[in-house]
Order: sequence, then C-alpha cells, then structure tokens
Amino acid sequence: MSKRGYHHGNLKQALVDAALDLIRAKGPTGFTLSEAAKQAGVTPAAVYRHYEGREDLIAEAALQGYEIFADVMEHAYDHGQPSALTAFERTGRAYLAFARQYPGHYIAMFESGVSTNRTPDLARASQKARGVLDLAAHNLCDRIPADRRPPATMFSAHIWAMSHGVVELFARNSPGTVSPFNPEDLLETGIGVYLRGLGILDRD
Repeated sequence: MSKRGYHHGNLKQALVDAALDLIRAKGPTGFTLSEAAKQAGVTPAAVYRHYEGREDLIAEAALQGYEIFADVMEHAYDHGQPSALTAFERTGRAYLAFARQYPGHYIAMFESGVSTNRTPDLARASQKARGVLDLAAHNLCDRIPADRRPPATMFSAHIWAMSHGVVELFARNSPGTVSPFNPEDLLETGIGVYLRGLGILDRD
C-alpha cells in the first residue's frame, strides 16, 4: 500500500493526494483512475464511489487548490496593509509563491482544462481567490489619475496575466525559456513598470 494511501474514513482525500502526485509526475492527462486507485492503495471500484471519471477527481484537486490559493492571497493582502500599494504587490507575488509550493494543485487549476464552472463549489472558490486581487486593485485605483484609470477588474486581470506568464515561462523550468533573471525579480519589475505607467510612482 502507498505510504499516502487510504485510511479508514479518508478515501476521498487519499485519492486526491494520489492524483496530485500523478499530476506532478505525468501531467493532468497522463494517468488513469485505476492508477490513482493503485497509488492510494485501493481497488479501482472504490474510486467510482466518489468520482465518475478522472476529470471529477482533478476538479476536486482544483477545488482544494483554489481554497489554499485564496488563503495565500488573503494572507498576502492582509500583511500588506495598511499600504494599498504594498498589499497589491504582495498579492501578485503570492501567485508565484503558490505555484512553487503547490505545483500539483496549480496544474489542476490552470493546466488541466477543467472549467471553474464545473461545479458551484469550484466556481465559488475560484471567484474568492480572484476576488482578493480584485479588491487589492480596487483599493489602489484611487491613486491613479482619473484619465488613466482602467476598471479595477481589468487592472487585476493584467497583473494576474503577468503573474501567470512569469510562472509558466520562467518558474516551471519550461524548455527554452531560461532567463538571466529570477522569476521574483521579473515579476516585481514588471509590476513596477505597469504601475508607473498608470501614474503610481511612490509608495504610500
């Protein structure tokens, strides 16, 4: 039996943990439910008591990932207070930290092709995580001159996209994307350039 295998009353979590191991090793489409069952130390039939297919299992891993992600983002935001700028910058960096610390969850969330609208719980968890960055952007918008002020949700989407790009290109050891700069410096510099372009020049 796997060291992380099934214990009485915890089959669902054992299967999620097994899926996370397999996602990290083989990608979200590189394993079967039978492999997840074997990794968890149970029979394939046991998996179908909880999940109809592999995507259901991956969706559960993604749900747990979004819940962790929301906590990470909230922690970053809270520890940036009372500075709206620092809180905003920290939420951007929290994206990179999460991707490094929880690679299996990150892949399930963003690279598996599982829609965040697959279940109401998954949609809520995803929106909660995104809502932290939206809030940080909204609080910072008051410092942007009115004629250069994008909608707060667009503002946060830009930073989300920048953070995601840095993760995908430079923090995941992707072939052919070696950078002379570390991902943290790339992201911090990119956010700085973006904010200066909007007229935010000084820390509050």
